[in-house]
Amino acid sequence: YQDYLGSRLELLDLATGSRQLIHQSSDPFEAPNWTLDGGSLIYNTSGSGEGRGRLHRFDLLTRQPALIDTGDVVRNNNDHVVSFDGTMLGISSHTEGGSAIYTLPIGGGEPQRITPLTPSYLHGWSPDGKWLVYTGGRNDQYDIYRIPSDGRGPEERLTDHEGLDDGPEYSPDGRHIYFNSTRSGTMQIWRMKPDGADPEQVTDDELNNWFPHLSPDGTEIAFITFPKEVDPGDHPYYERVYLRRMSAQGGDPEVIAYVYGGQGTINVPSWSPDGTMLAFVSNSGME
Repeated sequence: YQDYLGSRLELLDLATGSRQLIHQSSDPFEAPNWTLDGGSLIYNTSGSGEGRGRLHRFDLLTRQPALIDTGDVVRNNNDHVVSFDGTMLGISSHTEGGSAIYTLPIGGGEPQRITPLTPSYLHGWSPDGKWLVYTGGRNDQYDIYRIPSDGRGPEERLTDHEGLDDGPEYSPDGRHIYFNSTRSGTMQIWRMKPDGADPEQVTDDELNNWFPHLSPDGTEIAFITFPKEVDPGDHPYYERVYLRRMSAQGGDPEVIAYVYGGQGTINVPSWSPDGTMLAFVSNSGME
């Protein structure tokens, strides 16, 4: 992408379907996380300009962003996750060999590297705080792995299937990991036990469904859907996409927003703590 579009930070009221634009910039940014106190959103800057790869905390009261101190780790991508207790931030940052995973206090500080192997893209933190779950590229095959969140143990491979497995996220009760996979042809939502056992398909349609995010009470999932014309293994920028939600047990998805976006729109967990809203990024040309 030589020419990046501007970004718009929006809130979606799930009860009414209304959308509120709360911030926009000609410099692209991506992937809002909601902090546990409900007062801020965390996003990464992207594009090709100065400051690319920094993380910012957007205060919902003042409507102003502030830089998060991540020490020397400053090439951060759109795979960042807040721990369930709200005290820690897990980030993915480009280093020699590709993306690696780090953790740091939610208020900022010098990150601790967790994954020795690259590329590794973080997507989930276990409810008990003991595990990080992520997508790892090993020998040109992308599968789902977990690793102790303190870095004191080897990674464990949870999937081993031809095609792409991506976007893993724990359910709030810790009983399942939801993820998206091309193993059935198109990209669909699946879930499995925390040790990788008993995978089962959750969505089944001709569209391409990515990045399942569990509601705080664990009853629903929200995800982004790309049209069938997009390669199942790709989630590009600047497409006409849907945000959809459905029961975490399966069923018929409901369209909750039509968005011009894609990559960076809703890559990370982005439900409000009370479960009433979603935060997401859309794109548009801006002067």
